[in-house]
Amino acid sequence: MVLEDRRLTRVSKFALPVALLLAGSMWFYMQDVLIRHQANYATAHEIPRGNLSDLYPRWLGARELLLHHRDPYSAEVTREIQVGYYGRAIDPSRPLDPTDEQGFAYPVYVVFLLAPTIWLPFSAVQIGFRWFLIALTGASVPLWFRTLRWRLSSSATAVVIVLTLGSFQVLQGIKLQQLTLLVSGLIAGCALLLVEGQLLVAGVLLALASIKPQLTLPLSAWLLFWAVNDWRQRRNFIWGFCGTIAALVVAGELVLPGWIGRFYQAVIAYRRYNNGAESALELLFTPAVGRVLIIAVMLGLAVVCWKARRVSNRAPTFSRLLALVLAATIVIAPKEAPYNQVLLLPPILLVVRQLPALWTKGFLSRVSLTIAALIIVWPWLAAVAIAVASFFLPAAEVQKAWVAPVYTSLAIPLAVAVLAFYAARSDDASALPQRP
Repeated sequence: MVLEDRRLTRVSKFALPVALLLAGSMWFYMQDVLIRHQANYATAHEIPRGNLSDLYPRWLGARELLLHHRDPYSAEVTREIQVGYYGRAIDPSRPLDPTDEQGFAYPVYVVFLLAPTIWLPFSAVQIGFRWFLIALTGASVPLWFRTLRWRLSSSATAVVIVLTLGSFQVLQGIKLQQLTLLVSGLIAGCALLLVEGQLLVAGVLLALASIKPQLTLPLSAWLLFWAVNDWRQRRNFIWGFCGTIAALVVAGELVLPGWIGRFYQAVIAYRRYNNGAESALELLFTPAVGRVLIIAVMLGLAVVCWKARRVSNRAPTFSRLLALVLAATIVIAPKEAPYNQVLLLPPILLVVRQLPALWTKGFLSRVSLTIAALIIVWPWLAAVAIAVASFFLPAAEVQKAWVAPVYTSLAIPLAVAVLAFYAARSDDASALPQRP
């Protein structure tokens, strides 16, 4: 049964203008402060800047493999990627040159998703892909509302879409043309299909999302474990997921024999030139403590998933667990990057929906919610302050505050994960062992 909360669907007439103000301020900060600061710094220190599109290494690799049968993991293609991405190949002898080699560090089957674009000039691909990411990310908002069985008015939905598209995380992903936004959209579609009972197609979408295995592995492991525990009812998910993965792997082997070994070496190199690519927990609490906390998060998540192994995909508990797994994924992901936090949208929606129950749990709960809210909202508040300051201060002075909106970036995943854990357990825990 679809649940409704009329109190939360009565959106104030000021909500949409405020959301537009926050989103507009963030856009101004990204375009006129952060990017301009980075460009000025690069010019002053002779740091190369090309198209700076995270899509470009994958697109060029796909084009070279499918059209010219060249190995996208090779040093030669990597050098050509650098020429487009940075404007020239990076020079290790220059101490201020970027260390990120921009290698093709994706499973080779990503080329099949990009195949329709390889005959087009990259300038056209950039424009089209940017609008595609905007549309897909905006569309994922109502998909998650339906997954969480939360019916809101169209005006409330519009507010959330504006805030989502106007968040620092999503704007960064759009500016960089990050495939994380594509993966996020595929996961949103998979989640809705799961709760609607379309398990076969859900498995296919999750398999396609595995182009970013570090973001899909925890969710895939949980869902496969969940499906195995009721093979008769859930086997279609396994067929869809495993069949699609097998087809992608075999197709990849046909276009590039031995690609798995090449991909493994590319991942090792990626971690080397990205200084280990540490998680949010490792950056917040030092690598040693962070690794211990990662193990603790994984064990805790495993316990929760074990208890929920028989829960129906149509039960509210199931959709809350999907949100919780995604929150944990971002906390333990091997590379902390703000654009990955787009996957925190469902756990944030879960927390907001459970807010009345969480707020009444006591003083400590209210303090935790207040602190978490400030951490999450801070980037928008800082962006508004910078936008207002730009009317009164010279541009050079405004740019000195370029770092302010990202102060809380590292803390956001942890804050959301903790609240999502309590929100997922806030009610109907007794429904966990129930079958459909």
